Amino acid sequence: MSHDTPHASDGAGKLARNSISLTHIVFFVIAAAAPLAAVIGATPAGFAFGNGAGVPGAFVLVGVLYLVFISGFTAMTRYVGDSGAFYVYIAKGLGWPAGVGGAMIAIVTYTAIQIAIYALFGVFLGGTLARFGLDLPWWACALGAVVLVFALGQRNVALSGRVLGLCLVAEVAVLMVLNISIVLSGGGPEGLGFTSFAPDTVLVPSLGVTLVFVVGSFIGFEAATIFAGEAENPERTIPRATYIAVSLIALFYAFSTWSVVQFYGPTQVSAAALGDLDNFYFNAVAEKLGGWAVELTNVLLITSLFACVLSIHSTIARYLHAMGSEGILPRALTRVHPRHGSPYIAGAVQSGMAALIVLAFMLGGQDPYSVVFAWMAALGVIGILAVQVLVSLAVIVFFRGPEHSGGLWATVLAPALSIIGLIALLWLVVTNLTQLAGSDSPVVNAFPYVIVTVGLVGAALAMRRKSTRHPATPLTQEAS
Repeated sequence: MSHDTPHASDGAGKLARNSISLTHIVFFVIAAAAPLAAVIGATPAGFAFGNGAGVPGAFVLVGVLYLVFISGFTAMTRYVGDSGAFYVYIAKGLGWPAGVGGAMIAIVTYTAIQIAIYALFGVFLGGTLARFGLDLPWWACALGAVVLVFALGQRNVALSGRVLGLCLVAEVAVLMVLNISIVLSGGGPEGLGFTSFAPDTVLVPSLGVTLVFVVGSFIGFEAATIFAGEAENPERTIPRATYIAVSLIALFYAFSTWSVVQFYGPTQVSAAALGDLDNFYFNAVAEKLGGWAVELTNVLLITSLFACVLSIHSTIARYLHAMGSEGILPRALTRVHPRHGSPYIAGAVQSGMAALIVLAFMLGGQDPYSVVFAWMAALGVIGILAVQVLVSLAVIVFFRGPEHSGGLWATVLAPALSIIGLIALLWLVVTNLTQLAGSDSPVVNAFPYVIVTVGLVGAALAMRRKSTRHPATPLTQEAS
């Protein structure tokens, strides 16, 4: 799971042109997607509460939809500039108020996803520490991660690219070895089969629950556009990199989830996940690869989850910083650290919000997996789908102008199909919220209204700001 950055640089100088190749961009997007966290951390809930054996088919379904989506998304990239943030696309197509509304939804979206990942981090780190005799609750591990992320974010510390690259290779290798081992052994008690991709297995009422975790696993593929200012021949490289990255991610997720379905058996996989969410994949790893692989996978999962929350922290801090620059949020958020150059006030606010939300769930005695992770993932997915609908609409409106040119497929048909598909996904998610929550929770049922309200409040604040003083900021100038 990667995340877009509102501004490519906050006064750090010009980016190096023609310095990043297609391969580098594809590698970055896949690495940022944190495949181990997405597969082992997120999909067990889809198997347990969603369409069960149909999870692999859901990955194919969403992957195809996003391939259509990026046709219009990347067609507009050459007009956007160096920034790849969704809200910039919305602002250029639908106007500054809509862009600010999208930015405010993005802040809520990424905050929710971050809390979901913190909960997973707490669960898996807590389980690891327990094996060494240190029994810590999930929320203590999560709060420890909040503090460490805050400290690293304040100092603008970036994890080594080589270390992340090695972790990515190890993540993919462990899962691929597991997948191949399952296939070569002929699967589990029900052998090998492809019912996971059959319409009557995938397109069931509980598909909406699965989509929460499947769509969440794709969040961040738009990060490829961040490199538009540095890529070799960006008009060709960025679209190709995005297509390749999304295709590889979809295929890898579909193959990995299909393999674990074969391990447990299509008729038994849901019960297996529901009975042991935390160890759903680890049980397969232990049986097929041995104890050493379990320990390695667990360490890689924890590092993958931590890299995710650190990345999200940086994204949210920069969104807050950007909204401060726009005059929508307090100007104090624009202050940067005198030594490290990081948006340290925005980072402090972001970490404070995360800590308070974790504490609220702790005081409420909520389960970290079935409540904190599932609920926050649902809120985040509703938000990201809403933003993507706005992006697709912005593409159609943007290319109606005579000064902008593009093919009919990329500028009209693809974004129109994307709007239909994304709204369908959104409807499926919203109508399955009660099943996801396990109860008729008014909190969960209010999530769609929360997203709409946040967007409208953001747009209203932008219109008020515009009527008093039109701010001379990069986004405003681009959207004007």
